[in-house]
Amino acid sequence: MFATRAMRQAAHAVERQPLIKFIGRRRVPSNLDHTPQPHPASPTGALPKAGANGNSHTSFSSYRDHAQQHGPLRKAIGTEAGARLGPVEPPSGVAFDRNQLPERFRRTPLTLAEIEAVETGGAALFG
Repeated sequence: MFATRAMRQAAHAVERQPLIKFIGRRRVPSNLDHTPQPHPASPTGALPKAGANGNSHTSFSSYRDHAQQHGPLRKAIGTEAGARLGPVEPPSGVAFDRNQLPERFRRTPLTLAEIEAVETGGAALFG
């Protein structure tokens, strides 16, 4: 019972020496380029252009200013009538819910065998 307390007190008395040794000072290289770049695996190798609705965002904050999630995000809720907050419909080519996507992108329903396997932890498959 007191051995743990003695070990802790002894550990505080000894200066802790880290096992990892870092070489050089910590600093961010000045030659880093933070401009938006296309992903290396991009099929076109180019950044997206302005869409049909004119959304061309150069930063996350500019995207956030125009983002919608069940209505506009930047407007105060409760201060004005819901009809004045703007449309809730997503722009063309955007879906708010997976069920609004074409059938091939929706989740497939589970079969009774899959439900039984999940509920029994797989034990129903062996016997």
